[in-house]
Amino acid sequence: MHRHLGVLQRGPYDPACRFEDGAAWRGTRTPDGPAALRMRQERGTDGPVVRAEAWGPGAGWALETLPALLGGADDPSAFVPHHRLVAEAHRRHPGLRLARTGLVLESLIPSVLEQKVTAEEAYRAWRLLVRRFGERAPGPNLSLHVMPSARDWCRIPSWEWHRAGVDGKRSAAVVRAAQRASRMEEAAGMELDAALRRLQAIPGIGPWTAAETLQRSNGDPDAVTVGDLHLPRIVGYALTGARGVDDAGMLELLAPYAEQGQRHRATRLILSTGRVPPRRQPRFPVGDIAPL
Repeated sequence: MHRHLGVLQRGPYDPACRFEDGAAWRGTRTPDGPAALRMRQERGTDGPVVRAEAWGPGAGWALETLPALLGGADDPSAFVPHHRLVAEAHRRHPGLRLARTGLVLESLIPSVLEQKVTAEEAYRAWRLLVRRFGERAPGPNLSLHVMPSARDWCRIPSWEWHRAGVDGKRSAAVVRAAQRASRMEEAAGMELDAALRRLQAIPGIGPWTAAETLQRSNGDPDAVTVGDLHLPRIVGYALTGARGVDDAGMLELLAPYAEQGQRHRATRLILSTGRVPPRRQPRFPVGDIAPL
């Protein structure tokens, strides 16, 4: 369960996505309203099955879209490995499916918060903002929250963004996206190129943020992340042993998977191997603008 849905969790203390006692919990704002979704994998007579319960006005929508969330709309059979390392990872993870939430803003906003900061800073900002301006999710899990509505994102005062460690550029991008929430959500039903253009029409949303969003909202197997500090180096080192590979070099290595429309799946498999270049410099320091 965690292998499929872990990409939706923004840090170990994400108030909207939790893994507790063998179950996965999601607090989500559906088109029908807030919902809480609990999923647990169990052993059935014909193999593993997922038992799910949902609460709140959006419960019906959450259960209806559950198969896509669990990768039911994904087709891993279209993937053909072109590197020995990728083939081995594919053999070890034959059931890897890409989750599709069908909700764009839910993935877009935390992706904006992750721009140009450490993961720890971004996770903290998401956690603080969701708990303060969102709402407790329906149902029995008292620690689960639903993110703010589009209107409420636009109403967050500037000092609260600052208190959460979010600078003006990122908060402005979130507000612009929330103001055009219906246009953003339309991208969930678009082909990749059109969806990328739709998201990047918002100032402050570039290729990195758009790809990170569509990987989750659309479950797109070709939405490869570019502009990332680490991914090109990891892909380059894993496939060739070379250090310092940039985006252009990564895309060249992934070109065989572009023909299949599977570059994102290929990078997920590469990351699953844990083959990363040795660290040669200290970690990026964690910043905090709140006291300023």
